[in-house]
Amino acid sequence: MERRDETRWLPGFLGLSLMWGSSFALIKVAVDADVPPVWVALWRCLFGALALAAITAARRDAFPRSPATWGHALVVALMLNSVPFALLAYGETRVSSVLAGMINAATPLSTLLFTLALVPGERLTRGRLAGLATGFCGVLAMLGGDIGGVGDVTLAGAAACLGSTLCYGAGFAYTRRFFADRPGSAAALSTSQLTCATAQLALAAPLLGGPPSWPGWSAAAALVTLGALGTGVAYILNLRVIREAGPTVASTVTYLIPLWSTLLGMLLLAEPLGWRTAAGALLVLAGVALTRARGAGGGKLDHARDEPMAGRPGARPQA
Repeated sequence: MERRDETRWLPGFLGLSLMWGSSFALIKVAVDADVPPVWVALWRCLFGALALAAITAARRDAFPRSPATWGHALVVALMLNSVPFALLAYGETRVSSVLAGMINAATPLSTLLFTLALVPGERLTRGRLAGLATGFCGVLAMLGGDIGGVGDVTLAGAAACLGSTLCYGAGFAYTRRFFADRPGSAAALSTSQLTCATAQLALAAPLLGGPPSWPGWSAAAALVTLGALGTGVAYILNLRVIREAGPTVASTVTYLIPLWSTLLGMLLLAEPLGWRTAAGALLVLAGVALTRARGAGGGKLDHARDEPMAGRPGARPQA
Protein backbone atom coordinates (compact mmCIF):
# COMPACT_ATOMS: atom_id res chain seq x y z
CA MET A 1 0.00 0.00 0.00
CA GLU A 2 1.34 3.42 -0.94
CA ARG A 3 2.15 5.54 2.07
CA ARG A 4 0.26 8.80 2.27
CA ASP A 5 2.35 11.98 2.32
CA GLU A 6 1.42 13.64 5.61
CA THR A 7 2.90 16.98 4.54
CA ARG A 8 1.29 17.35 1.13
CA TRP A 9 -0.88 20.14 2.52
CA LEU A 10 2.14 22.32 3.30
CA PRO A 11 2.67 23.93 -0.16
CA GLY A 12 -1.00 24.88 -0.31
CA PHE A 13 -0.86 26.24 3.24
CA LEU A 14 2.15 28.42 2.45
CA GLY A 15 0.59 29.56 -0.82
CA LEU A 16 -2.60 30.49 1.00
CA SER A 17 -0.76 32.51 3.64
CA LEU A 18 1.15 34.31 0.87
CA MET A 19 -2.03 35.13 -1.06
CA TRP A 20 -3.73 36.59 2.00
CA GLY A 21 -0.57 38.20 3.34
CA SER A 22 0.11 39.93 0.01
CA SER A 23 -3.40 41.43 -0.08
CA PHE A 24 -2.30 44.40 1.99
CA ALA A 25 0.53 45.34 -0.36
CA LEU A 26 -1.75 44.91 -3.39
CA ILE A 27 -4.36 47.18 -1.84
CA LYS A 28 -1.65 49.74 -1.14
CA VAL A 29 -0.55 49.70 -4.78
CA ALA A 30 -4.13 50.37 -5.87
CA VAL A 31 -4.89 53.19 -3.44
CA ASP A 32 -1.52 54.83 -4.13
CA ALA A 33 -2.63 54.94 -7.79
CA ASP A 34 -5.64 56.98 -6.62
CA VAL A 35 -8.20 54.18 -6.99
CA PRO A 36 -10.98 55.17 -4.55
CA PRO A 37 -11.33 52.68 -1.67
CA VAL A 38 -14.87 51.70 -2.60
CA TRP A 39 -13.71 50.91 -6.15
CA VAL A 40 -10.85 48.80 -4.78
CA ALA A 41 -13.47 46.81 -2.86
CA LEU A 42 -15.69 46.49 -5.95
CA TRP A 43 -12.95 45.30 -8.30
CA ARG A 44 -11.62 42.68 -5.89
CA CYS A 45 -15.14 41.31 -5.33
CA LEU A 46 -15.89 41.31 -9.06
CA PHE A 47 -12.69 39.49 -10.04
CA GLY A 48 -13.09 37.13 -7.10
CA ALA A 49 -16.68 36.32 -8.10
CA LEU A 50 -15.64 35.68 -11.70
CA ALA A 51 -12.84 33.35 -10.62
CA LEU A 52 -15.12 31.40 -8.28
CA ALA A 53 -17.92 31.26 -10.85
CA ALA A 54 -15.50 29.72 -13.35
CA ILE A 55 -14.36 27.16 -10.77
CA THR A 56 -17.96 26.37 -9.84
CA ALA A 57 -18.95 25.92 -13.48
CA ALA A 58 -15.91 23.74 -14.19
CA ARG A 59 -16.84 21.51 -11.25
CA ARG A 60 -20.48 21.50 -12.39
CA ASP A 61 -21.68 22.53 -8.96
CA ALA A 62 -25.22 23.83 -8.72
CA PHE A 63 -25.65 27.46 -7.75
CA PRO A 64 -28.03 28.18 -4.84
CA ARG A 65 -31.68 28.66 -5.77
CA SER A 66 -33.23 29.19 -2.34
CA PRO A 67 -34.33 32.79 -1.67
CA ALA A 68 -33.36 32.28 1.98
CA THR A 69 -29.81 31.33 0.98
CA TRP A 70 -29.48 34.44 -1.16
CA GLY A 71 -30.93 36.55 1.64
CA HIS A 72 -28.28 35.30 4.05
CA ALA A 73 -25.65 35.75 1.33
CA LEU A 74 -26.57 39.43 1.10
CA VAL A 75 -25.99 39.88 4.84
CA VAL A 76 -22.75 37.88 4.84
CA ALA A 77 -21.48 39.81 1.81
CA LEU A 78 -22.13 43.09 3.58
CA MET A 79 -20.25 42.05 6.73
CA LEU A 80 -17.42 40.02 5.21
CA ASN A 81 -16.82 41.77 1.90
CA SER A 82 -18.47 45.07 1.02
CA VAL A 83 -17.96 47.04 4.22
CA PRO A 84 -14.63 45.59 5.50
CA PHE A 85 -12.99 45.64 2.05
CA ALA A 86 -13.89 49.32 1.64
CA LEU A 87 -12.79 50.14 5.20
CA LEU A 88 -9.48 48.36 4.77
CA ALA A 89 -8.78 50.12 1.47
CA TYR A 90 -9.65 53.47 3.06
CA GLY A 91 -7.41 52.66 6.00
CA GLU A 92 -4.50 52.02 3.68
CA THR A 93 -4.85 55.50 2.24
CA ARG A 94 -3.78 56.67 5.70
CA VAL A 95 -1.60 53.86 7.09
CA SER A 96 1.08 51.52 5.81
CA SER A 97 0.23 48.05 4.56
CA VAL A 98 2.50 46.77 7.35
CA LEU A 99 0.31 48.26 10.09
CA ALA A 100 -2.88 47.22 8.27
CA GLY A 101 -1.70 43.61 8.22
CA MET A 102 -0.76 43.75 11.88
CA ILE A 103 -4.17 45.10 12.91
CA ASN A 104 -5.88 42.45 10.79
CA ALA A 105 -4.29 39.79 13.01
CA ALA A 106 -6.90 40.72 15.64
CA THR A 107 -9.69 39.20 13.51
CA PRO A 108 -9.88 35.93 15.51
CA LEU A 109 -10.34 37.96 18.70
CA SER A 110 -13.24 39.95 17.27
CA THR A 111 -14.68 36.69 15.94
CA LEU A 112 -14.58 35.29 19.47
CA LEU A 113 -16.45 38.29 20.86
CA PHE A 114 -19.25 38.07 18.31
CA THR A 115 -19.43 34.28 18.48
CA LEU A 116 -19.90 34.44 22.25
CA ALA A 117 -22.77 36.85 21.65
CA LEU A 118 -24.44 35.14 18.69
CA VAL A 119 -23.72 31.41 18.85
CA PRO A 120 -25.60 29.41 21.49
CA GLY A 121 -23.45 27.21 23.71
CA GLU A 122 -20.29 29.30 23.50
CA ARG A 123 -18.97 30.51 26.84
CA LEU A 124 -16.31 32.87 28.14
CA THR A 125 -13.63 30.98 30.05
CA ARG A 126 -10.58 32.25 31.89
CA GLY A 127 -8.35 31.19 29.01
CA ARG A 128 -10.44 33.07 26.49
CA LEU A 129 -10.67 36.10 28.77
CA ALA A 130 -6.88 36.14 29.15
CA GLY A 131 -6.51 35.91 25.38
CA LEU A 132 -8.93 38.78 24.79
CA ALA A 133 -7.20 40.97 27.38
CA THR A 134 -3.77 40.25 25.91
CA GLY A 135 -4.97 40.92 22.37
CA PHE A 136 -6.71 44.13 23.46
CA CYS A 137 -3.44 45.40 24.92
CA GLY A 138 -1.76 44.59 21.62
CA VAL A 139 -4.34 46.54 19.64
CA LEU A 140 -3.92 49.52 21.96
CA ALA A 141 -0.17 49.36 21.45
CA MET A 142 -0.56 49.39 17.67
CA LEU A 143 -3.21 52.12 17.60
CA GLY A 144 -1.50 54.37 20.10
CA GLY A 145 2.18 53.56 20.19
CA ASP A 146 3.32 54.39 16.66
CA ILE A 147 0.71 56.90 15.52
CA GLY A 148 2.70 59.48 13.62
CA GLY A 149 5.73 57.23 13.50
CA VAL A 150 4.97 54.63 10.83
CA GLY A 151 4.64 56.14 7.37
CA ASP A 152 1.55 58.33 7.13
CA VAL A 153 -0.22 56.71 10.03
CA THR A 154 -3.33 58.50 11.23
CA LEU A 155 -5.79 57.48 13.86
CA ALA A 156 -8.63 57.49 11.32
CA GLY A 157 -6.82 55.05 9.05
CA ALA A 158 -5.90 52.72 11.90
CA ALA A 159 -9.46 52.86 13.21
CA ALA A 160 -10.80 51.97 9.75
CA CYS A 161 -8.53 48.91 9.65
CA LEU A 162 -9.72 47.94 13.11
CA GLY A 163 -13.31 48.43 11.96
CA SER A 164 -12.71 45.93 9.17
CA THR A 165 -11.63 43.32 11.72
CA LEU A 166 -14.81 43.93 13.72
CA CYS A 167 -16.84 43.41 10.54
CA TYR A 168 -15.01 40.14 9.90
CA GLY A 169 -15.73 39.00 13.45
CA ALA A 170 -19.44 39.74 13.14
CA GLY A 171 -19.55 38.22 9.66
CA PHE A 172 -17.85 34.97 10.66
CA ALA A 173 -20.17 34.56 13.65
CA TYR A 174 -23.25 35.23 11.48
CA THR A 175 -21.96 32.86 8.82
CA ARG A 176 -21.43 30.13 11.34
CA ARG A 177 -24.96 30.42 12.69
CA PHE A 178 -27.03 31.20 9.61
CA PHE A 179 -25.12 30.53 6.37
CA ALA A 180 -22.41 27.88 6.71
CA ASP A 181 -24.80 24.93 6.67
CA ARG A 182 -26.96 26.05 3.77
CA PRO A 183 -27.21 23.53 0.92
CA GLY A 184 -24.52 23.87 -1.75
CA SER A 185 -20.82 23.45 -2.31
CA ALA A 186 -18.19 25.79 -0.88
CA ALA A 187 -17.46 27.25 -4.31
CA ALA A 188 -21.14 27.80 -5.14
CA LEU A 189 -22.01 29.41 -1.82
CA SER A 190 -18.90 31.57 -1.91
CA THR A 191 -19.73 32.63 -5.47
CA SER A 192 -23.20 33.70 -4.34
CA GLN A 193 -21.66 35.68 -1.49
CA LEU A 194 -19.19 37.53 -3.72
CA THR A 195 -21.88 38.10 -6.35
CA CYS A 196 -23.99 39.83 -3.71
CA ALA A 197 -21.01 41.89 -2.59
CA THR A 198 -20.29 42.92 -6.17
CA ALA A 199 -23.90 44.04 -6.63
CA GLN A 200 -23.85 46.02 -3.38
CA LEU A 201 -20.62 47.78 -4.25
CA ALA A 202 -21.70 48.42 -7.84
CA LEU A 203 -24.50 50.55 -6.40
CA ALA A 204 -22.29 52.31 -3.85
CA ALA A 205 -19.10 52.88 -5.84
CA PRO A 206 -20.37 55.52 -8.33
CA LEU A 207 -22.04 57.42 -5.48
CA LEU A 208 -19.10 57.33 -3.05
CA GLY A 209 -16.13 57.13 -5.40
CA GLY A 210 -17.28 58.80 -8.59
CA PRO A 211 -16.94 57.22 -12.05
CA PRO A 212 -14.23 54.61 -12.63
CA SER A 213 -10.98 55.52 -14.33
CA TRP A 214 -7.97 53.65 -15.67
CA PRO A 215 -5.40 53.46 -12.81
CA GLY A 216 -2.43 52.25 -14.83
CA TRP A 217 -1.12 48.79 -15.56
CA SER A 218 0.51 48.21 -12.16
CA ALA A 219 -2.62 49.04 -10.19
CA ALA A 220 -4.83 47.10 -12.61
CA ALA A 221 -2.63 44.02 -12.26
CA ALA A 222 -2.71 44.41 -8.47
CA LEU A 223 -6.52 44.55 -8.47
CA VAL A 224 -6.91 41.51 -10.74
CA THR A 225 -4.46 39.53 -8.59
CA LEU A 226 -6.12 40.69 -5.39
CA GLY A 227 -9.54 39.62 -6.62
CA ALA A 228 -8.91 36.47 -8.65
CA LEU A 229 -6.35 34.93 -6.28
CA GLY A 230 -6.72 36.48 -2.82
CA THR A 231 -10.51 36.84 -2.96
CA GLY A 232 -11.27 33.90 -5.28
CA VAL A 233 -8.89 30.98 -5.64
CA ALA A 234 -7.81 31.29 -1.99
CA TYR A 235 -11.29 30.11 -0.91
CA ILE A 236 -10.80 26.79 -2.65
CA LEU A 237 -7.17 26.44 -1.62
CA ASN A 238 -8.11 26.99 2.02
CA LEU A 239 -10.75 24.27 1.79
CA ARG A 240 -8.15 21.84 0.42
CA VAL A 241 -5.77 22.57 3.30
CA ILE A 242 -8.54 22.02 5.84
CA ARG A 243 -9.51 18.71 4.26
CA GLU A 244 -5.92 17.44 4.18
CA ALA A 245 -4.56 18.87 7.45
CA GLY A 246 -7.67 19.65 9.49
CA PRO A 247 -9.16 22.95 10.66
CA THR A 248 -6.80 23.34 13.61
CA VAL A 249 -3.71 23.33 11.39
CA ALA A 250 -5.44 25.48 8.78
CA SER A 251 -6.35 28.07 11.40
CA THR A 252 -2.68 28.75 12.10
CA VAL A 253 -2.52 30.64 8.80
CA THR A 254 -3.50 33.54 11.08
CA TYR A 255 0.05 33.64 12.38
CA LEU A 256 1.73 33.76 8.96
CA ILE A 257 -0.40 36.47 7.33
CA PRO A 258 1.14 39.36 9.34
CA LEU A 259 4.61 38.02 8.59
CA TRP A 260 3.98 38.09 4.83
CA SER A 261 2.26 41.50 4.95
CA THR A 262 5.17 42.95 6.90
CA LEU A 263 7.85 41.38 4.71
CA LEU A 264 6.21 42.46 1.44
CA GLY A 265 5.44 45.94 2.74
CA MET A 266 9.03 46.47 3.79
CA LEU A 267 10.66 44.91 0.72
CA LEU A 268 8.34 46.06 -2.07
CA LEU A 269 6.92 49.30 -0.69
CA ALA A 270 9.82 50.38 1.54
CA GLU A 271 7.51 50.77 4.52
CA PRO A 272 9.16 50.98 7.94
CA LEU A 273 8.19 48.85 10.94
CA GLY A 274 7.98 50.59 14.30
CA TRP A 275 8.96 48.57 17.34
CA ARG A 276 5.69 49.36 19.14
CA THR A 277 3.71 48.07 16.17
CA ALA A 278 5.75 44.85 16.18
CA ALA A 279 5.33 44.46 19.95
CA GLY A 280 1.59 45.07 19.66
CA ALA A 281 1.27 42.50 16.90
CA LEU A 282 3.08 39.92 19.02
CA LEU A 283 0.64 40.58 21.87
CA VAL A 284 -2.31 40.14 19.49
CA LEU A 285 -0.94 36.84 18.21
CA ALA A 286 -0.28 35.72 21.78
CA GLY A 287 -3.89 36.57 22.61
CA VAL A 288 -5.10 34.53 19.64
CA ALA A 289 -2.96 31.60 20.79
CA LEU A 290 -4.40 31.82 24.30
CA THR A 291 -7.99 31.73 23.05
CA ARG A 292 -7.21 28.65 20.94
CA ALA A 293 -5.11 26.77 23.48
CA ARG A 294 -6.24 23.47 24.94
CA GLY A 295 -8.14 24.08 28.11
CA ALA A 296 -9.30 27.52 27.00
CA GLY A 297 -12.75 26.14 26.41
CA GLY A 298 -12.50 26.83 22.74
CA GLY A 299 -13.18 23.42 21.35
CA LYS A 300 -16.07 24.52 19.21
CA LEU A 301 -14.76 27.98 18.64
CA ASP A 302 -11.53 26.70 17.21
CA HIS A 303 -13.55 26.45 14.02
CA ALA A 304 -15.25 29.80 14.29
CA ARG A 305 -12.84 31.52 12.00
CA ASP A 306 -12.18 28.49 9.86
CA GLU A 307 -15.66 27.11 9.60
CA PRO A 308 -16.91 29.68 7.11
CA MET A 309 -13.81 28.90 5.09
CA ALA A 310 -13.85 25.16 5.60
CA GLY A 311 -15.90 23.97 2.74
CA ARG A 312 -18.30 26.75 3.45
CA PRO A 313 -18.69 30.36 2.41
CA GLY A 314 -17.20 33.33 4.14
CA ALA A 315 -13.58 32.61 3.40
CA ARG A 316 -11.95 35.67 3.35
CA PRO A 317 -10.12 37.71 3.87
CA GLN A 318 -8.95 38.63 6.32
CA ALA A 319 -7.63 41.22 4.15
